[in-house]
Amino acid sequence: MKFYRPLPLDEALNLNLKDILVSKTDKNGKILYVNDSFCSVSGYTPNEVIGAPHNIIRHPDMPRAIFYLMWQTIQGGQNITIIVKNLAKTGHYYWVTTDFEIHKNSGGEIESFIAFRRPASKKAIQAIEVLYSTLLKIEKQHGMESSLVYLKGYLEERHLTYHEFMEGIVKPKSLMERLFSVMKKRFLHSDNNTGYSSEHREAV
Repeated sequence: MKFYRPLPLDEALNLNLKDILVSKTDKNGKILYVNDSFCSVSGYTPNEVIGAPHNIIRHPDMPRAIFYLMWQTIQGGQNITIIVKNLAKTGHYYWVTTDFEIHKNSGGEIESFIAFRRPASKKAIQAIEVLYSTLLKIEKQHGMESSLVYLKGYLEERHLTYHEFMEGIVKPKSLMERLFSVMKKRFLHSDNNTGYSSEHREAV
């Protein structure tokens, strides 16, 4: 099945700071659910994205190495926070800070992931944009493995793990960050959240 892929425009969408964009995928990244905020920002209806691979909203400015790192981490059962430039159906872009809830069955096997996104701060975007641009250029010339090696060296030079690097970008938590945490918990434990179980592992 083919899915619509817009041509990117060099124009940003203005996001509502109180919005949480939520999507649920199976363990292979196929979209199972999206909330109203996801649809409002991305421009897609649920019918257009259910069953689609999640990279339907991937912006070409994003290095593949970041998504590789993301999938390696969450498929290993651990949360990760990433800053992502996404592509709306209109071709506009929008920056979000994303983290995950990982759902496992009674046997401990991963069944699905829920991604929670809130608008990325200007500080976070400025801190990550140059690095992403460098990784993307390396990938185009030398492949993804080379960009992963560069990212490792970039972090080692600063004596940071990836988690510590992201912590420094998105924290200390502002009032909006704390509000996001509250809204996320409400979504997970609400009786009106499409039937998701309240037994979720808290995000790191």
